[in-house]
Amino acid sequence: MDVKSTKNYLYWLFCQFELITCSYLMEPWEKVLFYTFNLTLVLTLFYTTYIFVSVQLSSALHFLWPFPGPQHGNPSSVVK
Repeated sequence: MDVKSTKNYLYWLFCQFELITCSYLMEPWEKVLFYTFNLTLVLTLFYTTYIFVSVQLSSALHFLWPFPGPQHGNPSSVVK
C-alpha cells in the first residue's frame, strides 16, 4: 500500500470522525479538551479490558487445565 494513499485515508477517517462528532464546529481549546477526554476514556477502557480479560482467562485456564503439582487432600499422598 502506498504511503501517500495511507495518509490520505487516515485524513479521510479523521474528517469523518469530525463530521460525526461535530467537532469541526468547536474552537481549538474545546477540541483539545474533547480529544483529551475521549482519548483518556478509550485508554481507560483498553486498560480495564486488558486487566479483566487476563484475570478471567487465567482463572478459566486454572479451572479447565489444572497445573500438575502436589494435590492437597489426595488420600494416596497420605498413605505413602
